[in-house]
Amino acid sequence: MNNFGKMLRKKDVGSIGIGAMIVFIAMVLVAGIAASVLIQTSTKLESQAMKSGQETIAEVSTGLAVFDIEGKTGTSDLRDLAITVRARAGASDVDLNETTVLITDGTTKALLTYYGWSDADLFNASVDADGQLFGTGNWSNLTNDYFGIIVLEDADGSCTQTNPVINKGDKVVLTINCSSGKLFGMEIPERTDIYGQVIPEVGSPGIISFTTPASYNDVVYDLQ
Repeated sequence: MNNFGKMLRKKDVGSIGIGAMIVFIAMVLVAGIAASVLIQTSTKLESQAMKSGQETIAEVSTGLAVFDIEGKTGTSDLRDLAITVRARAGASDVDLNETTVLITDGTTKALLTYYGWSDADLFNASVDADGQLFGTGNWSNLTNDYFGIIVLEDADGSCTQTNPVINKGDKVVLTINCSSGKLFGMEIPERTDIYGQVIPEVGSPGIISFTTPASYNDVVYDLQ
């Protein structure tokens, strides 16, 4: 009887050992799977974080700055707008093909894009020899849908008719025709608040904000 009891106790101990081993193996497998999932998740999150960080840096540092706006009178009111822009400090290349100009007089809102890649009259590689900004190019070809480009400074030659890209140090003028049937349907009258944005593909937009003079006694005006 004593021997029989010892045999039972040894059998029970063996069963308990096998069960513990099975539980241990299961725990190791679960821990391994969990670790694999965590590693994959952390890798994916790291990749997304790096991408988000790069996009955030580009969004903050890249963009356009508007640093001058000139206007020229026409028949009676303001007819031509010359908006001078440059890339912001630390900005990467800005493609003007993908840039839009959003502008409004409080009544009509216009959205203009660059069409010079198809129409050579909308692009000028430099100011004319006489140095007259408003005498450069064919302003009459501009419509209420398109703006033109006049290059002021482009040391590396990156801004061309078909590929107008500006970078550090480059300055260009975006030309807009406001005559009858163009931007707002008529020339811009006195005491009109004009505001808008020059919006690049990526980054901060340049701000357009000015009020036209109380009377048009001169031909050319510095508006901003």
